[in-house]
Amino acid sequence: MRKIILLIFCLYFTGVIMSKAIDKVEENIFKLTSNDLKQNSILPNKQVFKGYGCNGGNVSPHLAWENAPKNSKSFAIICHDPDAPKPNGWYHWLVVNIPSEIKEIKQGEKIKGAIETITDFKTKGYGGACPPVGHGAHHYNFTLYALDVDKINIKENDSPKDVEQKVISHAIAKSTITALYER
Repeated sequence: MRKIILLIFCLYFTGVIMSKAIDKVEENIFKLTSNDLKQNSILPNKQVFKGYGCNGGNVSPHLAWENAPKNSKSFAIICHDPDAPKPNGWYHWLVVNIPSEIKEIKQGEKIKGAIETITDFKTKGYGGACPPVGHGAHHYNFTLYALDVDKINIKENDSPKDVEQKVISHAIAKSTITALYER
């Protein structure tokens, strides 16, 4: 009987310690938030493309983050639609070399020192959602990467996929908000 009580006590005590450890880990999770985007909700019209039959504001969303790894030297943002009827999906926004002291980007803001690279719209900067009519809901993944380098060397002819591969090769953490949109 004493062994059972001791075992129950040990299991309880271990569970309390593990619970507190999990709570501490969750407090320190790298987290991306937005005033404009909510996880798995409809993308606001301000973030929808203007053109190709879409009539949105074509403005990049507000993004903020916390609890980045202490060894983060820079950040990158990639907005990607994996549902686009094109190999590798559709890249809507790629921003690299965001300085490590930046923790928030206002809606439509350009970040000093950062580089916005060519998207699948063949232009630099944010290009909002504009999926084909009747193609169903598309997932727009806004992913923030914490990187182990100050700068990623981007070449003028780097494709969006090339940029993404360079970012991923230096990523030490990431956080994503997914928004949905269909026409």
